[in-house]
This record gives sequence, C-alpha cells and structure tokens, in this order.
Amino acid sequence: MKILVLEDNERLSKLIKNALNKHGYIVDLVSDGEEALDKILDGYSCFVLDINVPSLDGISVLESIKMYHKNVPTIIISSNHDLEKIQKSYETGCDDYIKKPFFMYELIHKIQKLCFKEVSKISLGEKFIYDIPKRLLTNDNNKIELARKEILLLELLTKDINRVFSFDEIEEYVWEGEPSTIMNIRALVKRIRKKIPEKSIKIVKGIGYSVNAVKIDE
Repeated sequence: MKILVLEDNERLSKLIKNALNKHGYIVDLVSDGEEALDKILDGYSCFVLDINVPSLDGISVLESIKMYHKNVPTIIISSNHDLEKIQKSYETGCDDYIKKPFFMYELIHKIQKLCFKEVSKISLGEKFIYDIPKRLLTNDNNKIELARKEILLLELLTKDINRVFSFDEIEEYVWEGEPSTIMNIRALVKRIRKKIPEKSIKIVKGIGYSVNAVKIDE
C-alpha cells in the first residue's frame, strides 16, 4: 500500500517513513502543501497530512484530496490543538486526527485500521457483485462470463479500490509483460463496460483508471 506523508519536520517525517516501511508500506514524503497537491493523483491508498506546512496548509490539501478521492482515508497530524482547526479538519473530511507529540504505534494502528481492510467482494452497483478470490462476476446472482483480460483488469483495479492505476501498470498486469498500447487498454475498458454498469470504471485523464465500487462486509 502506498502512502503520502505531508510533514515539514524532516526528522519526524523520516521517523514516520522508517516505521511505515517496516510494516510493508510504500511511503512518499513531501514537505510543503503545493508539492503534496501535485502528487495527490499518484495512486495513494492513504494520506497523512500535517496542517501547518509551507505554501499551502494541510486542510487546503485535504479539500483537494476529497474532490478526487472521496473515499481515500486521510489522517491529520498536528501540534495545533485549536478546537476550531480540529473541527475544520473533520468537516473537510479527515478520518482521524492525531495531536503531536504522538507514539509511532498510534499512527501505525490508525493507518492499519482505516486504510487496510481485506475485501473478498465488492459491489459495482445495480446488483453487480464481483467476488475477488473466485474471479466471479454476477448480476442478481446470475453469472456473467468474462474473458481473461477482462478478469485481469477487474482483478487489478479491485486490489485497491481507492487507487488510480496507471496505463503502464494496467499494461504490465493485464498483458502479463507483453507490450500493448493505450488504444488496446481503452478498447478493453469499453468491452468490459458493456458487461457492468458503465460508470463502474472511471478514467482519470492522462493517468489511468480506477474502479467505482463499494466493499461488501461479510
């Protein structure tokens, strides 16, 4: 899982990165809000944001994140204990708020709780269900046949429903290492959209695709 951390305290940001790396997370560090804003479409599954950072504060970055990634968990970390700031963070859409100083265990626990959940089934809307382990697509319990590349595309996109997968990632996974083209990817998406609700697969222009789905708790 890929996490973006916005923190201008170099020592703290490195401590966070090292701790999360040990738990198997991929971590990108940025130290100012403008830099974070430039990266929010890079396929992150979780955001950790400090409020008081240079150029653009963390709450403003959070507002932009929620425009593009409404369901991606975001954790605010801040030494600012002002109730108004805390309220503003939650109203803007943060999922949790950690006051500095904090134990690294606390941050890791919150990330594990909010950002990583094993999912076996997802709903694509209109009674379309995809069973991830079984590679089975059904509509109102009726099985829908999928070609191999259609299965591989759904399999990739459902690995992390909060992520935008790049064209390169899709090419590598679906074509299994063989070269392909963006035109072929678009044609594949067009074919599978005929078998599921059309808006279930979303394009982020110039970047790639994501799946518009809801996890099903069992």
